[in-house]
Amino acid sequence: MIQSKKRWQIERPDEQLVEQLANDLQLSTMLAKILVARGVTTSEQATAYLHMDETNLHDPFLLYGMTETVECLKQAIKEQKQITVYGDYDADGVTSVTVLTTALERLGANVNFAIPNRFEHGYGPNKDYFEQLHTEGTEVLVTVDNGISGIEEIAFAKSLGMTVIVTDHHEMGEQLPEADAVIHPRHPKGEYPFGELAGVGVAFKLASALLGEPPLDLLEFVAIGTVADLVPLEDENRYAVKEGIRRLRRSKRPAIKALMQVSGHEQEALSEETIGFTIGPRLNAPGRLGDADPAVHLLKSKDEQQAMGIAEELNELNKERQHLVKEIAKEAEEQIQIRYGNQVPYVLVIEGEGWNPGVVGIVASRLTEKFYRPAIVLSIDHETGLAKGSARSIEGFDLYKELSKNASILPHFGGHAMAAGMSLEIADVELLRSNLNEQAKELLTDELLQPKLSIDVPLSLHEIDIAAIEALELIRPFGVGFPKPVFLLEQLETASVRKIGASKDHLKLEMADGDERLDAIHFGAGALADEMAPTIKLSLTGDLQINEWNGRKKPQMLVEDIKCDEWQLFDYRGVRDPARWLPLIPEQAAFVAFTEEAIHHFTPFLKDVPIKLIGRDTLSPVDSIVLIDLPQDEEQLKSAIGSSQANRIYLHLYVHDSMYFEKMPDRQQFGWYYSFLKKRGSFHLRDQMDMLSKHKGWKKSTIKFMTKVFYELEFVTLENGEITMMEPAEKRDLAEAPSYKKRQQQIKLEELLLYAPYQDLKKVFNSLRKIEAVEEEKLWI
Repeated sequence: MIQSKKRWQIERPDEQLVEQLANDLQLSTMLAKILVARGVTTSEQATAYLHMDETNLHDPFLLYGMTETVECLKQAIKEQKQITVYGDYDADGVTSVTVLTTALERLGANVNFAIPNRFEHGYGPNKDYFEQLHTEGTEVLVTVDNGISGIEEIAFAKSLGMTVIVTDHHEMGEQLPEADAVIHPRHPKGEYPFGELAGVGVAFKLASALLGEPPLDLLEFVAIGTVADLVPLEDENRYAVKEGIRRLRRSKRPAIKALMQVSGHEQEALSEETIGFTIGPRLNAPGRLGDADPAVHLLKSKDEQQAMGIAEELNELNKERQHLVKEIAKEAEEQIQIRYGNQVPYVLVIEGEGWNPGVVGIVASRLTEKFYRPAIVLSIDHETGLAKGSARSIEGFDLYKELSKNASILPHFGGHAMAAGMSLEIADVELLRSNLNEQAKELLTDELLQPKLSIDVPLSLHEIDIAAIEALELIRPFGVGFPKPVFLLEQLETASVRKIGASKDHLKLEMADGDERLDAIHFGAGALADEMAPTIKLSLTGDLQINEWNGRKKPQMLVEDIKCDEWQLFDYRGVRDPARWLPLIPEQAAFVAFTEEAIHHFTPFLKDVPIKLIGRDTLSPVDSIVLIDLPQDEEQLKSAIGSSQANRIYLHLYVHDSMYFEKMPDRQQFGWYYSFLKKRGSFHLRDQMDMLSKHKGWKKSTIKFMTKVFYELEFVTLENGEITMMEPAEKRDLAEAPSYKKRQQQIKLEELLLYAPYQDLKKVFNSLRKIEAVEEEKLWI
């Protein structure tokens, strides 16, 4: 068996709906399965999904407070009041700032922007920064991607005499800020049809209302912020990202061209994954390490040289961020090991002095992924007495809800179910840790604490081809709310297994189903090749891609997880040098011998590894067992297999003296030898065996064996090498002699176990594993 890394949860789409959708719209069954698995079950729904356009955007004036906001801002523009767009320092925040300031500039507004410094001002509204902005001339303050939880700060800004408009999408508390207007897609007094906009989505709605039409060219920024902020790719979010990516691929903006160049990615192949793993991190980097303003300057730049310079700066900051994350993650994991050992708590709350608050969210994500626990990573500052940090969660533990229960010790926190940010007194960290773990006891069951892999698109090999994979572009983008399909291939034969890469770290498989073939690559899993017996049947999950090499295209799977439900037999018979096969044996495997001789033979090679002797030592259940020599009889083999209950059986089956090729002397040979001894009356074996061996062409070992059989049957006596015939006794069968029986059994065992083809051998052990069936049917020997 090969255990999967995660708990597979397989959902199978309705085959009838799949067939109907595929036929009605002339889609591949692969595409139809993905749509049905996502709840798109009718031709009308599928058509709407596949062919989105501008009509998918809702009227921005459906947002509560939009009319008043537009009137307020247009009056401010008319009067040339100083408008400041106040954003957040992440990718959603900087794209929100870019969208709204660009729209206001197109209307001739006197506008600038401000983004709080993570280290100086913290997250969101800040009184000191608001006072500074007011002093510098701000008359109208518009927040984007923040502000909904800044009750006191917004009140303070109002007290300074500024007009304040809050636009946000984060979770709302029971009280809303007393701003001149609050625009939020889930405003309690509103009836907006879609509540899951990103901050940049809300900014785009305001920009659309101000301009009188959607500024479609700004969808490039909306796509970036929406994907980076991990909001559901449904409804108008889906259209914005789909259309935004289409525009990004052919964008002439210096910022986009520069970001693609410094990251080494092809702009024409840009996708939601490029945004998530390439563009987003680089736009996030300056805000994580200091001032986020350069990210906005880059996005708004109209000069290619300037854009390239800023993009290179962001690229270097991203490298620095990656180094910091690696170092802090290492320290955090060491702290977990020292504090908890193997007893990891329900919720990890880890703190460290001097940790960069800008990257602790990424570290929290890594801890959550590794330990599959909600994780909070805090940076301790003893000068201020504060701990600031970020949290990530797992299914079943709503971070925002559970943190809200600790509001008395969390003066500042915000976020949603799966991610949050916060600050608190250092003295309260232990209380927060204790409280959250007590709360989690009631929520996180053993099942919820097991990593889960949701699989919803099972496929057969005949459904996979170049056209079907290329057609996936029709239903992109994938993301939150419309996840990338996790494909499943079940119980396929392995046509080939090999390690690849310079260090043989990766696994390459060729999977087979009849004449159908598919290559599969599992990066970082080269060691699994040693756990795969010949003809093993595997189930694989992962992504499907097109591999192009020398102008030839082939489908292939990039494997995410793999498992085998059947037991495995590994054949190292005939590999004489132990150094060639011993390194392939798992560390916890039990080595089993059937003779003392085998133990003596292998002890020098195994050194301190104990060898169990069947019939003498107790053999407990174990996952892997190594049979180092040939069993003496059927019962020994039954005992080893039954007691170990092993799922992996490794065979070496060492034999000191093989009988298989010597065979058993036939009855004619026994008859001649008996007549020879009877005529002579006596025969000196030691002195005359050479002469007899040459005369008959028999091996000496054969003469000795026949002599021993006659002795055991009491046909002869043997003393000092002298064989003497005895008086005729009752007729006896040669098989009554213990030596004859033992040799007969060894020959059969060697034929069955040593020289049988692999498939026949596996059938034998398959029968042995079904002990009751073996007892009833006596399938072998």
